[in-house]
Amino acid sequence: MMPEQKTQSPFFCAPRLPDGWTLAAAIIGVVVLAPVISVVWIAFHPTENIWPHLMATVMPRYLATTGRMMLGVGLLTAAMGTGAAWLVTMYRFPGARFFDRALLLPLAIPAYVGAYALVDFFDYSGALQVGLRSLMGWQSARDYWFPPVRSEGAAIVVLSAALYPYVFLLARAAFREQSGGCYEVARALGSGPWGVFFRVGLPLARPAIAAGVALALMETVADYGTATHFGVQTLTTGLFSTWLTTGNAGGAAQIAGVSLTVIVLLLGLERWSRRNARFHGSARQARPVEPQPIRGARRWLATVACALPFAMGFVLPVAVMTGHAIRKPEAWVSPGLGRALVNTLVTGGLAAALTVGAALIMVYGLRLRGRGLPRWILPITALGYAAPGAVLALGLLIPLATFDHWFADTLAATTGWDPGLLLTGTAAALVLAYALRFFGIAQGAVDAAFGRVSPNLPLAARALGRSPARVLRDVYLPLMRGSVATALLVVFVDCVKELPATLLLRPFNYNTLATRVFELASLERLGEAAPAALLVMGVGLIAVLLVARNEG
Repeated sequence: MMPEQKTQSPFFCAPRLPDGWTLAAAIIGVVVLAPVISVVWIAFHPTENIWPHLMATVMPRYLATTGRMMLGVGLLTAAMGTGAAWLVTMYRFPGARFFDRALLLPLAIPAYVGAYALVDFFDYSGALQVGLRSLMGWQSARDYWFPPVRSEGAAIVVLSAALYPYVFLLARAAFREQSGGCYEVARALGSGPWGVFFRVGLPLARPAIAAGVALALMETVADYGTATHFGVQTLTTGLFSTWLTTGNAGGAAQIAGVSLTVIVLLLGLERWSRRNARFHGSARQARPVEPQPIRGARRWLATVACALPFAMGFVLPVAVMTGHAIRKPEAWVSPGLGRALVNTLVTGGLAAALTVGAALIMVYGLRLRGRGLPRWILPITALGYAAPGAVLALGLLIPLATFDHWFADTLAATTGWDPGLLLTGTAAALVLAYALRFFGIAQGAVDAAFGRVSPNLPLAARALGRSPARVLRDVYLPLMRGSVATALLVVFVDCVKELPATLLLRPFNYNTLATRVFELASLERLGEAAPAALLVMGVGLIAVLLVARNEG
């Protein structure tokens, strides 16, 4: 008699074990989210709970100031970015083609550099007031009135001038994607320029404008250099003050938790604002928008409307820093500048390579897995870019320092050799912070690049016996070379400009270009800071010009 054999039900499927690619993708996702989880843990388990003290003293001021900054920056960036995008898309006026590209250039200027330039030019001892006193014969500040320069309002103006290109870029694309027929019908029905804008253009572009404003607001919450220079007390400056002045990690983490909550609310509000919005293009080829000429004096008003944000966001910082660099040429050969440049290139280059490499592995691993994981891992891992750099730095610093001390003590007790702090004592922690901070940028670019490759190509390669690694190397990477290079460049530029995370995580006596500008400008030594500022802006211009070329 034959032994009875167990038969497997056709409806039973053995669980699909994760392969190496999926496991690597999951590990990368956990590492990217680790700093945020660390901040939440420290905030809820502080060594010394000063939350009641914070709420009774400084937290209401931090929240109120941050709220006013967000409100001001949100309104100004929406007005400047949307208005300029509408003008260059819909009308022909003097300088329209120039401003179509030039209005993107403030993206290359860090907001803190714009703050130093504005104070240097508009302050009592700056070129403008000195010129006014000389021209009008005034002897002192009592002879005339001038708006305060180091103020919350000035900080809002500087941040808006630096961040409006986010709105401009997305709004311009939204206006261009609409059919020119929509606007022609509105004009035929009697709508004037304002009616066409408010009844047709603005509703159709609202999701893009909301996304751009949300990006600007997240950068406002994350800003440290501008707020510090203007003496504005925000959540981020409060985090620095609590951590560096009092040494209270729990209190700093609690302020960081509030910052994270604000960011999550911003993201949720942006999603909620377009929850029921649906915009579809025609199945047929849409007729492009045909710019209309502006007649009379109004055409010059359009030129001025575009020139003002461009002048504040790009011309003023470049002119002020260039003037200082010319007046003090010896600053270009300062040994500190050379070391800062090398440190910036090394840390930024390593971080860009690490970030894009990890994004390739994670996105490819999730695509190999198919359904399930990609739905929630990819959006969550983009949270690092939304979180302020100071928050991620705090979430990294304490766990890495704990590991560093444990490892050094263990090795010293075992072998008698003390290796020192291998992570927090070197630039390794800085590279890791950059990678986690800007992982969302690389992940988005890489995911979009994978989506543009026809699925038939990798399927054919797999049918011919190629392994997943060889499919990635021989099929995907050659087709994605341009997108990967762009992602490397954009991440590198963001690393060069990053200030809060660099200030918190850099080793002792370790400067990058951003920290050198910050330190020297804080000491009112703008002439020595100017070369480093120009180098930072030059690197940023490369990425902006690349974006402008792709957009064109």
